[in-house]
Amino acid sequence: MKALLICEYREGKLLDSSYELAAFADKLGADKAMVLIGKEADVPRLNAKVYLADVAQYGEYNPDLHKRIVLEAVKRENPDTIVFLHSSYGWDLAPRVAAALKVGQVSEITGINEGKFEVGLCNAKLRRIVTPQTGKMVLTIQAGAFNATGEPQGTAQIEKIELVDSVSPLEFVGYEPAQKKEVDLARAEVIVSAGRGVGKKENVAIIVALAKALGGELGASRPVVDAGWVEHSRQVGTTGQIVSPKLYVACGISGAIQHVAGMKKSE
Repeated sequence: MKALLICEYREGKLLDSSYELAAFADKLGADKAMVLIGKEADVPRLNAKVYLADVAQYGEYNPDLHKRIVLEAVKRENPDTIVFLHSSYGWDLAPRVAAALKVGQVSEITGINEGKFEVGLCNAKLRRIVTPQTGKMVLTIQAGAFNATGEPQGTAQIEKIELVDSVSPLEFVGYEPAQKKEVDLARAEVIVSAGRGVGKKENVAIIVALAKALGGELGASRPVVDAGWVEHSRQVGTTGQIVSPKLYVACGISGAIQHVAGMKKSE
């Protein structure tokens, strides 16, 4: 099996999360090739072929041009799977590639079970095992589900991609900063988070008291925020804040991968 891994490049640098794609391919037992629309100095430090396109020419994101670059790499490499991170980049580009190739897509994979893919449902309360019925497949993987181990090392074999026609009706303008949060949990040294298991809104006060006693901040899981028990600015996880405090205390939290990905770097 061969996997084509689509790296992400943002604000002038390769995202470390791109190495999670390699960890996924290793767990799948697939040979790796990668696509990077970035700079040659930033290619992944792995022993793999990297199809490189110049970010100065094609932008950090342009769904039209980036889709064509990925399809050119698919043509050259003929992979069984094309793998993206389940991020804003992957959400937008993966289905465009799947539609162009007329192949199946599986989104937000959190695990591999006997060669098939685990994905969550019912707000991650349950999981199902799926596999596409097409020869090729497009996949997106949940951030934090396939952690790379150790420092990346290796030397990439670079093959450049240049489109004959790089004219596009779309233009990348830039990044818009998120709204200012009421509390910046990323700066907190201690976080005590409340989950669905605390039972009811009134019990959140107990968690607030514990956080105060430890000199920390209150955090929360998504179900608690969705229920309106805690404001969204305190949500920890892939759809909230990514935190790395010295101490993280989880109260009544099941440990769904979306939450764990938001606090896995805690000391």
